[in-house]
Amino acid sequence: MGISAVICELNPLHKGHIYLFNKLREQTENAVCAIMSGSFTQRGDVAITNKFTRARLAIENGADLVIELPTVYAVSSAQNFAGAGVQIAAALGCCDVLGFGCENPELLERTSAAMSEGRFENAVRDNMKSGMYYPQAVEQALRNEYSDELADVVSQPNNILALEYIKALNDTALMPCPIQRTGAAHDSEAVKDGTASASYIRGLILQKNNFSEFVPVFSESDFSNPAEIGRLETAILYKLRMMTADEIKKLPDISEGLENRFFEAARSACSLKELLDSVKTKRYTHARLRRIIISALLGIEADMAKTHVPYLRVLAFNKTGAELLGKIGGKLPLITNVSDGYRKLTDEARRIFDVDLRATDIYSLATQTPQKCGRDFTEGVIKL
Repeated sequence: MGISAVICELNPLHKGHIYLFNKLREQTENAVCAIMSGSFTQRGDVAITNKFTRARLAIENGADLVIELPTVYAVSSAQNFAGAGVQIAAALGCCDVLGFGCENPELLERTSAAMSEGRFENAVRDNMKSGMYYPQAVEQALRNEYSDELADVVSQPNNILALEYIKALNDTALMPCPIQRTGAAHDSEAVKDGTASASYIRGLILQKNNFSEFVPVFSESDFSNPAEIGRLETAILYKLRMMTADEIKKLPDISEGLENRFFEAARSACSLKELLDSVKTKRYTHARLRRIIISALLGIEADMAKTHVPYLRVLAFNKTGAELLGKIGGKLPLITNVSDGYRKLTDEARRIFDVDLRATDIYSLATQTPQKCGRDFTEGVIKL
């Protein structure tokens, strides 16, 4: 029995994710391993509900094994997010497929090939020199150097990640398995064919509106204490105000004097919106700026995301997943008990794992009812 991996956030898990799990199992006849971000997400936000609940829901709805994507990589650029997820999949030793949803499966390989050519890279570099931020520079380079058709591929967020997955897979023996997305588009505020985007569902949860038709069966307690980044606003502003410009410069994605803009903005801004509005220029996306803010809060420095993933943290599994755990190779330490596993890690690996521990503890203050620290040590692996 092989493994088909899915790199995901499940924030929250919805019908589209279940479709992906089922389609992947149908096409590959493999077990499904979800490589899932933890307390914070790639968009620079808190997850709507804690990672333990999301891991359990994944097992209840099609996944056999859930492994945490360490926070350092989960709140990084699309390239680092995808690269780290692929590293985990490859380190399993018995994984042969990476599945992912996308909008244009038939155009992905052509677009990926174009993006590996020198003329594309030169065009992106020139576009960024003219003041474009990276996603704009990529889209415009494809439009000018190739075709509108390929440029339209990277205008879809799911396709951007899909292209990064394909790029990362080139250094592995894993095969890509792109699956056509169905239903509502990414971040769409419209309901389509009875499905809704994760962002739309998160809004319903936070507004305490009914969202049950868009997600699988769940317990009321699963979403009774949702998290919201606004509850960490004062903590984030405090953290930034206590940092020097040189300390800010060490954060991921800081370049071209951006540390000075953050340093000055933190001293005048009285809200996250004011802070982002003060720092924002046409060269930087809001998502990038939000990730920088989260990195400051969690103590993530730029060099961390450049390291290889140093461990496999298991969050949940079922009977099939238990069989898979027995087949996973020894390429990386396998952590099923945090206390024991942490002691066996190298100093560099502990530095990465410490961020996961901080993320869980700080996340507990973003929930509607604040929680105690230490849940990583008190919450065991979920076995279903």
